[in-house]
Order: sequence, then C-alpha cells, then structure tokens
Amino acid sequence: AMGVTQHRHGVPTIREIVNFLLLRGNLGKAGAGACPVRGHSNVQGDRTMGVWEQMPDSFLDALREEFGFEPPRAHGFDSVNAIRAMGEGQVKVFVGVAGNFVRAAPDSDVTEDAMRRCRLTVHVSTKLNRSHTVCGETALILPTLGRTERDIQATGEQFVTVENSMSEVHSSHGRLEPASKVLLSEVAILCRLAARTLDARASIPWAEFEADYGTIRNRIARIVPGLHDFNRRVARPGGIRLPNPVNEGVYGTATGKAMFTRNAWQMLHAPDGHLVLQSLRSHDQWNTVPYTDDDRYRGIHGSRRVVLVNPRDVTRLGLAPGQKVDLVSVWAGGADRRAEDFTVVPYPTALGCAAAYYPETNVLLPLDSVAESSNQPTAKGMVVRLEPRG
Repeated sequence: AMGVTQHRHGVPTIREIVNFLLLRGNLGKAGAGACPVRGHSNVQGDRTMGVWEQMPDSFLDALREEFGFEPPRAHGFDSVNAIRAMGEGQVKVFVGVAGNFVRAAPDSDVTEDAMRRCRLTVHVSTKLNRSHTVCGETALILPTLGRTERDIQATGEQFVTVENSMSEVHSSHGRLEPASKVLLSEVAILCRLAARTLDARASIPWAEFEADYGTIRNRIARIVPGLHDFNRRVARPGGIRLPNPVNEGVYGTATGKAMFTRNAWQMLHAPDGHLVLQSLRSHDQWNTVPYTDDDRYRGIHGSRRVVLVNPRDVTRLGLAPGQKVDLVSVWAGGADRRAEDFTVVPYPTALGCAAAYYPETNVLLPLDSVAESSNQPTAKGMVVRLEPRG
C-alpha cells in the first residue's frame, strides 16, 4: 500500500518485502509477484502512458519514431522538486489535469506560496477545490466532463481506458448525462491547447484525436509495450493484462537473474515527549475530499480534527481524553510547524505513535522530509509533540 513508501526508509522497506517474496518463491512465475495496492484507477496508468518525469530513452525513442519530433531528454521535476522550482521562479506555468495539488502536497504554506509565484496556473477540473483559490498572476479553471458522464465527439460516443492495480487495462464508459452541454472532455481540452501552442512544431493530428479517441489508442499501440492491437483487445471482457517481465522470468540485472538486496536496519525514534505521527484518510473520504466528518473505520463521528493516541501514551504525556491540543512537528535545522485545535482520542495505535487525518496535517510535513532515493514525502513519519491549548 502507499503508506509503505511514505517514510524515510520506504525504499529499503520495499526491497525487504521483495527479498521475502524471493525467499518464498513468490516471484518468477504466473499468478505470483508483488502487488502494490494503490487507490486511484490511473495512478499506475499514468506511468504506463508516459506521465513520469523520468521516462526512459526507449519510450522517448518510440515517441520520436511515431510522431516525428525529438522529445526533450532532460528529466523533469517530481512533485517535491516542482514545488521548489516554482518557489525559486524556475517554473512559471502550472497546469493540473484533475487533482487538488495544493491540498495533496506537503508543507501547505510553502506549497501555496510556490503556486502564487507562478505567472499562470491552470486547472482542468470536474469540481471546485482549494487549489483553485491559490492562484498565480493569471488563473484559469477549465471545467471538464467527469469519467461517469457520456462523452460525445464528432465520430460518436467515446470511451477511455484505465489501468487497475493488477496491471489490467480496461475500458470505461460514461453513463450519465453531462452536467452541461458545453462541457469539454479532458481529451478535447488538451488537444485544443496543444493545437494552439504546438502545432507548428510537429505534424500531430490533434483535431483527429479529439474527434475519435480510438485514433489515439492506435498510436499508443505502436509506442507502449504490451498494448499492440489496443482497440480490439481492450474491447474484450477483462481488457488487457500488461506484460510482467519478472513473472515471465526476465530480470533487468547484470546477471539476468533475480538478486537479493542487503539493506541497513533503521528505525525512526521520536525523542522523549514526542510521538511519530502518520496521516491517514477517513472512511468517507476520496483523496483530498472528505464527504462527511464521520469515520466508521475508527468510530470517529462529527469531527476530523482529532489525534489518535495510544492510551498509555496519553497518560505518559500527561494528557486526558478529549483534551484540546496543537500538533507541532519538529524538523532538524528548520522551523517547527503547527496544526491547531485537535482533540485527543485514545486509540490502540502502536506505542509511541499517533495518527491524524490528511490533508489537515499536511501543514506539519516539511517539504524537505522525503524518502531516501524516491523523494516521496514522509507522511507516515512525522515527529510531533502535543501542546495543550490554554
């Protein structure tokens, strides 16, 4: 699950999980393998389609051969480095396709300041959210069709594809009438933006892509491994399962074999009087959007500004159930960060650990607090103290 990655030693942790799978014989055969459980249906599909700041040359070469232009080879910015780059003036334009970047990103005050330094901020969105209120010098909100709405283009009704956690690609058809007759789809918006800004640089048929999404899939079929004959195969029940080199016995190592890794044991310990805080979602929450203040998972009702603390830690810290506290994160070499007015709730967390909801606690997570190697924000490893409110 995503939380495995969201602490400083996330990469060695995953390597040890893979080591265990190797010991068990759970790799290198059909029906086995590691299975990262991610939430959104296209977290993994984005990467398959090239939405990554470090795409390999093999993918860029395929783009070049298909479309006749030379893609940029320099790596771009991940989310953390993008925030830094905006804050330093290296990035002047932000375009978000869906999402709620300001609320999803760490270090809320720093992130919002970085966004406001942009010359232009653009959001392609189905719903209003906090990010729309944190604007650059010029700000655009481009409303779009949701995936549940019918998408009618010049050649008729369209469908998109999504990829699930099992590396299966399948079609997704909208069934609802659009909220407005003038709403454009994400594909239409991006194609029209591209036609107005990039058309002179490469002969790419943006209008054709907008009119018939199948023409896009025909191009994908010649670029993305495993998606040959895309349009026909994705129409079958169950869709398409992407290649899994490891389970097919193909290992990208110097020896051509699976290799164990050796990882140093490291554990985060909070100093005396502090706790290790993890952020989490409630039951009635979709990404950054909570639909109610209730959490049936944990028996919390009517509030999200709660901190779940082991009863023994509540006593050890001299606190009381229901007491109001501020959460103050401690970061070596940097300023403390504060989230105000939380209620202490005894809960069977691990000793020395506490939990509170995201995105309310993003303000506590320093931008520089990231996992080694992956640069993933450490949302599951914030050192905090609980300060009673006066």
